[in-house]
Amino acid sequence: RIGSATSVSSTIINNRLQELVKLFRERTEKVKEKLTDPDVTSDDESPTASPAKPVPAAAPVPPPAAEAEGDKPSGDEHYCEMLCCTFKYRPWLDRLKSYRFPSSIDPLTNLMYVLWLFFVVMAWNWNCWLIPVRWAFPYQTPGNIHCWLLMDYLCDLIYLLDILVFQTRLQFVRGGDIITDKKAMKENYLRSQRFKMDVVCLLPLDFFYFKVGVNPLLRFPRCLKYMAFFEFNNRLEAILSKAYIYRVIRTTAYLLYSLHVNSCLYYWASAYEGLGSTTWVYDGEGNSYIRCYYWAVKTLITIGGLPDPKTLFEIVFQLLNYFTGVFAFSVMIGQMRDVVGAATAGQTYYRSCMDSTIKYMNFYKIPKTVQNRVKTWYEYTWHSQGMLDESELLVQLPDKMRLDIAIDVNYNIVSKVALFQGCDRQMIFDMLKRLRSVVYLPNDYVCKKGEIGREMYIIQAGQVQVLGGPDGKTVLVTLKAGSVFGEISLLAAGGGNRRTANVVAHGFANLFILDKKDLNEILVHYPESQKLLRKKAKKMLKNNNKPKDEKGAPGDTLIIPPKADTPKLFQAALAATGRMGGKGPLAQLRWRLKELRAMQE
Repeated sequence: RIGSATSVSSTIINNRLQELVKLFRERTEKVKEKLTDPDVTSDDESPTASPAKPVPAAAPVPPPAAEAEGDKPSGDEHYCEMLCCTFKYRPWLDRLKSYRFPSSIDPLTNLMYVLWLFFVVMAWNWNCWLIPVRWAFPYQTPGNIHCWLLMDYLCDLIYLLDILVFQTRLQFVRGGDIITDKKAMKENYLRSQRFKMDVVCLLPLDFFYFKVGVNPLLRFPRCLKYMAFFEFNNRLEAILSKAYIYRVIRTTAYLLYSLHVNSCLYYWASAYEGLGSTTWVYDGEGNSYIRCYYWAVKTLITIGGLPDPKTLFEIVFQLLNYFTGVFAFSVMIGQMRDVVGAATAGQTYYRSCMDSTIKYMNFYKIPKTVQNRVKTWYEYTWHSQGMLDESELLVQLPDKMRLDIAIDVNYNIVSKVALFQGCDRQMIFDMLKRLRSVVYLPNDYVCKKGEIGREMYIIQAGQVQVLGGPDGKTVLVTLKAGSVFGEISLLAAGGGNRRTANVVAHGFANLFILDKKDLNEILVHYPESQKLLRKKAKKMLKNNNKPKDEKGAPGDTLIIPPKADTPKLFQAALAATGRMGGKGPLAQLRWRLKELRAMQE
């Protein structure tokens, strides 16, 4: 009986067995996926956490009073008392002592080397900017000479450390190999032009101080370490996201430095002629550096309004200033134009393309609604990805680098597609390079019902809606970023690759598209993956059609609905009436049933 205890227990056992079978089946599928695709990770194989949980860096621990009762901290643990709690901290001094300087340095990617170059460039700028000032202006006095010498020898120490510690450890390329051997790196530096200039920079001309006094011009060779400055520029621009800003600042610094040197020369010329001796020289009033710098700006930029030179020396000096100013200022303007032009090259290209497209649409009198959509596409595509076509950027890179970028951008999405799970990993890599990015505007049709499907779509950003229903406008499902649709159409054959619904972009949508032609070209080299994909496509098509076969698809509505079967007892009575040839009610009913059956047929 249904309500008996035996029946209830057997039902529970049956349900439990079905659950176990389902779990075993799922585990078997996971094992199959793990064997076919090594990238698929299993939840069962994830490492378990250790029972002992480490104390965080700033996690409060019991105060010393509580530790006396319980466990005391071990000797290698360090604690710091703050307010009412004791915090565990790492001994930074010990970590600093245990630090080992690297035996070789990669000058292209090592940020520590870039930081060191910054200090070298700061020392170089100290010499370049302040040696002319100390030579021309009376800022170096016996009272502050020890401060100037302290900074000078600190810069010399930085120069010396750069030669002995860093330059001898720089890796280099020889015959295509990266050389990291200590002896080879040292020999490469000693044979380079950089080493010769570094030696000249540190010529010990300071010994002449004992004979001629502390003359800043004896430190002029320190300004020859310009190679470190240009190397620092290259390394810094490589790691900055907006390098053009630094280029503008550097070009401006060039102009300011030329004005700085000119102001120093003007004060020297004024002192040579005698301060205030003529109307052309500096009169010695006010801040000497500011006054001379103002004169240098008016001279180099050729503003005019300067007093006329009186002596031959003043005339020659002014002529040289004018010629140098015109040349330097024109060079600075040209370099600034190149920097700004390089920074806005992409924006200029975008404007050029948009203007050409608008001119074309106006020539052929395209409707304004279409023109507005085209303008919207240009603006959104440019602001969302910074370029109109990503392939233009990647085409300059070698094939291996394009593959690395495609893996980082698209592999996580493509690997989740059920159709490609278990396929050859290299086949997926080849497929990633064939993906192309397309932007759809709001309410744009990605694909329409009934059209031939030749692409697979992967949603990178945005949402799309699948429409259906009698009017074709009912939202059946909304697909978000990471979803995939149209994958069955890539492998369907025999007319089965027609779209079954309308797909519309809901807002702006960035999609990756894989063409059927590109996939077929790839599968030629991977026959095993091709067989697997064909098998999966048939299985997916069968699963999609299975609910319709079992439950019955909505077909055409019958004009006369089918009637229920006649009961067997009633059929026997009608048959007996026919054999007897009676003309009673049963005979008439039997005749009416024949008419209805004929009408139905």
